[in-house]
Amino acid sequence: MCWSATADLVAGSGIAAVGVACVTRVRSSRDLPLAALPLLLGAHQIVESVVWGSGGGSGPATVVWAVVALPVLAVWVPVAVWCAAPPHARRRLLLPLAAGTATAALLAHGLATGPVTAEPRGHTIGYAVGLSHAPVLITGYLLATVGSLLLSGDRWLRALGVLVAMGAPACWALWRLEFISTWCAFAAVCSVVLFGWVRARTNLPGSTA
Repeated sequence: MCWSATADLVAGSGIAAVGVACVTRVRSSRDLPLAALPLLLGAHQIVESVVWGSGGGSGPATVVWAVVALPVLAVWVPVAVWCAAPPHARRRLLLPLAAGTATAALLAHGLATGPVTAEPRGHTIGYAVGLSHAPVLITGYLLATVGSLLLSGDRWLRALGVLVAMGAPACWALWRLEFISTWCAFAAVCSVVLFGWVRARTNLPGSTA
């Protein structure tokens, strides 16, 4: 999320470009889901530019934004990390993977059965999603996303997990205060870290497609 439609469009295009660079450098098919994450994040920003342009509401762009932000990312991140993880780390990654699958299922059910609306508020967009048991869902979401990165067994991904654990609360606080939305800048930084991870993986001896 960015502070305007233009910022979302520019940031989304830039993040997607990083995603293209990540995907084209991948040598192992197991790394592809994680390398493609910036593409998803970039598309997510571009979708929000449409939400800005439509003045919020409950249209298709709002629903797509919520679907990506909630169930898709909740399962995409742990699955992608599990695919890319070394064999010795995969067993411990089953916990965040299970948490992400369960959380994504509950979030998808909530989105399918309840209204999803968006409302521009100054330099932010507020999203209203009718979900029950929010503390449980937040815990499952964080375990799936941050937890999988921290347990990945890869120093780049652990660093990304620390970055997410520290940066996301700051972005969330600024967004909740309706001061300014900085999520797009945060997504850009995370995407650059993932590009560094891809470059490091391509330099590993014996890496193959």
